[in-house]
Amino acid sequence: MIKAILFDLDGTLLPMDENKFIDLYISLLTKEAVSIGYDKDNFVKSLWSSTKKMYENNGIITNEDVFWKTFSEFQNKDVSQDKIFFNKFYETKFLQTKSVCEDNPLAKEIIKYAKNNFEYVILATNPLFPKVATLKRMSFVNLDENDFSYITTYENSSYSKPNPNYFKNLLEKFNLKPDEVILFGNNVIEDAICAERVGIKTILVGNYIINSQNIKHNYLHIDMEEVIDLLENIKNSNK
Repeated sequence: MIKAILFDLDGTLLPMDENKFIDLYISLLTKEAVSIGYDKDNFVKSLWSSTKKMYENNGIITNEDVFWKTFSEFQNKDVSQDKIFFNKFYETKFLQTKSVCEDNPLAKEIIKYAKNNFEYVILATNPLFPKVATLKRMSFVNLDENDFSYITTYENSSYSKPNPNYFKNLLEKFNLKPDEVILFGNNVIEDAICAERVGIKTILVGNYIINSQNIKHNYLHIDMEEVIDLLENIKNSNK
């Protein structure tokens, strides 16, 4: 019986060209950082290196702590107090990234259906962003915190995709078995293969499938318009 439905955000519920999004995001964030005294080149290098460390996190401390520890080391001083400044950025100028995202009028309907028919609906977005940034991206497709049982962010996570421990932790947190979970995502490596390593089945969704290594696979790939029908089939098979 399927008890939990997991959804990725970027490129799945929130349709986007990830490269365009990242380019605009980095540009906006760097401009803000320079305005309070950061060196442009050093900031960008620090940002990428600190993000890489979150990908490599081993579960001992949160992604948030890993990020700011690494970021501070690059600045040769503790700059964790700047979280307040950058969180303000996510509340304001970060909203400009919506311009490189597409609408998804089905997102709210899909999540509502899942929430009404399954025990847990979890936003399994890669936890590299603070909660405020995740909530803002969710708002681009009319979703909010109350739509989900749980949302992974850098504050509450100690692993990142494609580390399978990311999904293992979710299973443990909600006392779920792998065959009780289905993931909807768009990344062959970070979603499908990563989840498969702990026994979770993945459905690829939408027009922004990422397969950076051109891996041959047999994962089911459906359009966004087909998600509710598939969820209905899953619900019926639970009976």
